[in-house]
Amino acid sequence: MTRTAPSRKPRASSQARITVILDAARELLSEQGFSGLSIYSVAERAAIPPSSVYHFFASVPALLEALTADIHAAFRACLQQPVAHDKLHDWRDLSRIIEERMLAIYASDNAARQLILAQHGLSEVVQADRQHDLELGRLMQALFERHFPLPQLPDDVDVFALAMELGDRVYARSVQLHGEITPRMAEEGMRVFDAYVGLYLPVGLPKRPQPAN
Repeated sequence: MTRTAPSRKPRASSQARITVILDAARELLSEQGFSGLSIYSVAERAAIPPSSVYHFFASVPALLEALTADIHAAFRACLQQPVAHDKLHDWRDLSRIIEERMLAIYASDNAARQLILAQHGLSEVVQADRQHDLELGRLMQALFERHFPLPQLPDDVDVFALAMELGDRVYARSVQLHGEITPRMAEEGMRVFDAYVGLYLPVGLPKRPQPAN
């Protein structure tokens, strides 16, 4: 997952400048929320001219879309981390491992909570988040399939992406009320995820003898 919108991979010098810009935006979003975010404030924090920010990002929504992709890269990475097959007794053990990894990202990254869970009303960010959720859902399904032979799932519903979005609704409610995902609401979010996935996966779904390649 790239850190910017251009179709071609940017040169190393450009990528370094993009990284500086996104890091500055992340810091401002974490510290001041959306009200403190502008092209000029990002440029000031990054210690570069505003024209350098405009060169890569024409607007704040474009900058936030790139930051959303950057945050989702961390979620993608957590799905690509190895899982100890012998520690899994049923599919709910795997879902808990995944959710706990994602919760750790939310806990350590206030910008992630602001962008994905807060009620900001930015349609560009919401749409980008949904598109990335579809990718994460496919990766999650592949991870489940690696450890468990899944039954036939519907073609017209992205089961794992939707389960993840439903869990995020609970986490968003916690952020709205408490400014963070509390342990109690983290458990509720995981229960919501399991409840929806459980509509398609039987409780006694057998584990593979060995992880599939």
